[in-house]
Amino acid sequence: MDKSPHKSDFVNVNGIKLHYLDWGGNGDVLLFLAGMGCNAHIFDDLAPRFNDIFHTMALTRRGHGESDHPETGYDVDTLTEDLHQFLDALKIEKVILAGHSMANVELSHLSALYPDRVLKLIFLDAAYDRNSISYKEMVESSPWRRIQPPGLDVDYYSPDEYFAAMKRAYPSFGLIWTEALAEQSLHEITQMPDGKIIDRMSDTVSQALTDTLSGYVLEDSKIKAPALAFFALAKGANTISDEWMTDEQRAAILNHVETRENAWTRESIELFQRNVPHAKIIEIPQGHHYCFIEQEELVYEEIRKFLLE
Repeated sequence: MDKSPHKSDFVNVNGIKLHYLDWGGNGDVLLFLAGMGCNAHIFDDLAPRFNDIFHTMALTRRGHGESDHPETGYDVDTLTEDLHQFLDALKIEKVILAGHSMANVELSHLSALYPDRVLKLIFLDAAYDRNSISYKEMVESSPWRRIQPPGLDVDYYSPDEYFAAMKRAYPSFGLIWTEALAEQSLHEITQMPDGKIIDRMSDTVSQALTDTLSGYVLEDSKIKAPALAFFALAKGANTISDEWMTDEQRAAILNHVETRENAWTRESIELFQRNVPHAKIIEIPQGHHYCFIEQEELVYEEIRKFLLE
């Protein structure tokens, strides 16, 4: 049940309809952008905590949630133009952008194209170079490529059953299963005529987004606005299941986290520091990729300090 005190609305831009949430407030616009597979509702808990001093909003990109799901337009230029036209349509001249995960693409590219429109940038475990060789090697060597979670080959006919199966298969989601995550998840599924629950996002769109992420060449060196970047370390440890994984599988994941994953995160931190030397960086030991949920108080306090500087 959606309990967050927001207005829900749509805007037609760039040939499609985009969904957004508006929590109101005065001052500069603080706009949240979700990661791949998520929508504006993922910020139902965090966003309204800032509307005492900012006008807080969240946008759902194409292919997600209540926004249109065209089969094309998932390249970096089109995704960023969606955001650009959204700002124009709502007459937002300058904006503070806070983006999770995949939103690195829109934050960085918009900053490169329209630096005068960006007041500040907040990267929520987002400032990563997924075009790097080290990233591709990390993905290729991941033990998860050899592990088949249970329950993914079964049809489900109620949201509760479907989400229970997903939380069991992917323990990292069970750790952060708040009302906000439950609400946002309802907007990422649909029920077929026979009652079966499926993801709204097609395989074609999912692959297109993955290709954009892995093909995007960083433009962080063009960032001029004040920037804050959170990096969650050892986040892969959250993916371990004590229920259905073998000892060997758990050990393989932990070894991967300590060797490949943390090394890539450290490499990403150093690269971001070089490219954006004026940025403030917050490292979260034993962090969660959804740090704004699992480590909400830390993230909230650091964002608030950054925005009030």
